[in-house]
Amino acid sequence: MNKKSLSSYLCAITLFTSVSCFNGCSSSDRIILRGAVQFDESHSFARTLRHFEAKVAEYYGHPIEFELYLNSELGLEKDYFTYMSQGISVDYGIVSPSHMSTFSKAAPLLDVPFLFRDNDHWNKALESDALEPIVADIEEQSDVKIIGYAGGGTRHLIVNRPVRNMDELEDLDIRVMGAPIQTRIFQAITAAPTVIAYSEIYNAIQTGVIDAAENEAAGIQQMKFFEVGPEISLTAHTITVRPIAFSGKTFRRLPEDLQAAILKAGKEAGRFGRDLESSEDSAILAKMEEDGKLNTHEFVEREELLRRAEPVLTEYAREIGTEDVLARIRAIR
Repeated sequence: MNKKSLSSYLCAITLFTSVSCFNGCSSSDRIILRGAVQFDESHSFARTLRHFEAKVAEYYGHPIEFELYLNSELGLEKDYFTYMSQGISVDYGIVSPSHMSTFSKAAPLLDVPFLFRDNDHWNKALESDALEPIVADIEEQSDVKIIGYAGGGTRHLIVNRPVRNMDELEDLDIRVMGAPIQTRIFQAITAAPTVIAYSEIYNAIQTGVIDAAENEAAGIQQMKFFEVGPEISLTAHTITVRPIAFSGKTFRRLPEDLQAAILKAGKEAGRFGRDLESSEDSAILAKMEEDGKLNTHEFVEREELLRRAEPVLTEYAREIGTEDVLARIRAIR
């Protein structure tokens, strides 16, 4: 654990031990639940967690307090998940499935490209019980409950030239994230993937080390990738899934009516977050194009991308023991 994380950890433990109080305390004590998010109040994750808090209070109908720590005050998402697993410091938060991989080998399936055919398929999958085996594995391995699904950012290619079909995609030098499955997927669709630190993407495209990267609209805007990669290829290769997580140890200490309120509010907050992020994602991209900062290009052979990615996904699901989940997702129409 680095110095910053250790400091956040010790600070969080102090907060927990000094003022937290759950079921079993005297009637004069307060119930305080604590959340954490890496961003400020304007971010969709923070707004989703605020919605969750409001719904819990509404459904519970008794005095309850929430404290949401913003701007990475208690560390990063991987730290939040560890705290929730230990039952200290953070009771709820939104965490990328990749950050759950230390506990659950199955969780990263939710982050792989080409898992969903389109937004409708993505939304139906998250509203179904298709992901229950992964949810059960996460809870068993980490003692963290998944109570809803936010997300909705759609990732596209950020390129220094138009890429509209398989011929233009072939051997495209593209930056990918460090997970090996990312490299395998992009190799399968004929690109030439390279793992480069996120902070180096802008410079790498600018200097010609790579020709492309991939991200969702908020990332393109925040990091100004459009300045070096103004041609956005609408591959929609990933639609993000961002689970709302709640500490199992905290959950069991709470009154039963509050537990029921949390489960109900989690599902509703997930729907709220998906609607919010998916609508804002497309709006951000459209506004940048309207302002002349970038150009979008339909990728006319997207079905071919799905076809080429399919066997890689199948093999990966077999490796991590999630063949049944992948089959359930693919069966949704």
